[in-house]
Amino acid sequence: MQSIFSGGSRWIDRTVTVLVGLAGLCLVAIVVIVSLGVVMRYAFGAPLLGVNEFVQLTAVALVMAALPYCTAQGGHVAVDVFERMLGKWGRYLGDIISYLLSGFVLGALAQRAALKALDAWEWGDATNMLRMPIWPFYGILAAGAGLCVVIMALQFFQIISRGPR
Repeated sequence: MQSIFSGGSRWIDRTVTVLVGLAGLCLVAIVVIVSLGVVMRYAFGAPLLGVNEFVQLTAVALVMAALPYCTAQGGHVAVDVFERMLGKWGRYLGDIISYLLSGFVLGALAQRAALKALDAWEWGDATNMLRMPIWPFYGILAAGAGLCVVIMALQFFQIISRGPR
């Protein structure tokens, strides 16, 4: 099996694979529940309660579980409007600054989400209609953001080691 992340290790590959599999399941679950909700509402006149709650929380899990894979693959949107004007040193410094800023923001997000997951678990926080526990969704958010920080740190050191291009 080829490595998902060019500079990573087996545990990163496995964790990214598990999270992207979870993201796929979340996407399928959203499609199924929305389709079922539409059929129930318009064919049988019996709308499903809580579809919005389910879709909102599952969409958070979907995005945050897929984020490390996108990061490892270099799949994020990049704007290169000033690329020629900046030159190789400007691009190099821009890459360094963007990785540092992104790592800081995602690190703060991961830390806050982990604390919120523990808090929600301790107090038994749940959604209003479906009474779904909220802590697993905070946990997925923390795991996705935290793994992105690890991947970005490895990518950052690769950029530093190869120098400006």
